[in-house]
Amino acid sequence: MEKLQSAIEKARLQRETANASDAVKTAKKTTVAPKSNDLTDIWTALEQVSVSSQVVRDNHLHAQAGGHEAAPFDMLRTRILQQTRANGWKRVAIVSPDSGCGKTTMAANLAFSFGRRTDFRTMVLDLDLRRPQLASKFGLKPQHTMADVLQGRLEFSGHGVRLGDNVALGLNNGPVENSSEILQSETTKDALTVLQDTYQPDLMLFDMPPLQAADDNFGFLNNVDCAILLAQAEHTTIKQIDVAERQIAELTNVLGVVLNQCRYTDDAYGYGYY
Repeated sequence: MEKLQSAIEKARLQRETANASDAVKTAKKTTVAPKSNDLTDIWTALEQVSVSSQVVRDNHLHAQAGGHEAAPFDMLRTRILQQTRANGWKRVAIVSPDSGCGKTTMAANLAFSFGRRTDFRTMVLDLDLRRPQLASKFGLKPQHTMADVLQGRLEFSGHGVRLGDNVALGLNNGPVENSSEILQSETTKDALTVLQDTYQPDLMLFDMPPLQAADDNFGFLNNVDCAILLAQAEHTTIKQIDVAERQIAELTNVLGVVLNQCRYTDDAYGYGYY
């Protein structure tokens, strides 16, 4: 009988201890504040910038306001969205065989075009570290470079700026030494992962240097999902396009080839595009 009473008492104490432990756990859960994952706050924290109408005119940023002149960029935007969504791609590089094809102007116009998609977040990063020009296209003068962010010397939150509500820009204040080594480094690879995980953009666009300029692209393109090859009408040869396309295909997916500065008329609508 005594053994039975002892066993009952032991079981009662165990239940009381377990209940007390559960109560403590519940109290801890209710007092610990959850971590904030509000992307809106993260994006809003970036400094907002504006582009003057004079800069828009001087730099041919036709996609800024939409309408007739923005149509070619909007069509390219839609094609990019279709292909990246179909394949689950997030990172898109913009490259050209050589200089003068207009890839930076294209990147700037795509920033405005995607910016008019209010339900879509886009990051546009200038990784042409040898001859960065994207900042000047927007008439901006950043204090640092993307190399500082990629090498962990500076947080993107202290460098990146916001165009409208949903486009983040990563720009440069001048050329960077050892750009090839920086773009090929594991530190850069990790920094891109942190950027993507933190800001969770729907799309990341990278303005890259020309393929023939140096080996920067060849060390970096395996970090992206695909690349757009930009050629200039009456300037880029078929051979250059063919070689560039094969070079890209060895490193990543070719999203497509865009012929820039091509004059044509759509007879169906009478629209003349440039």
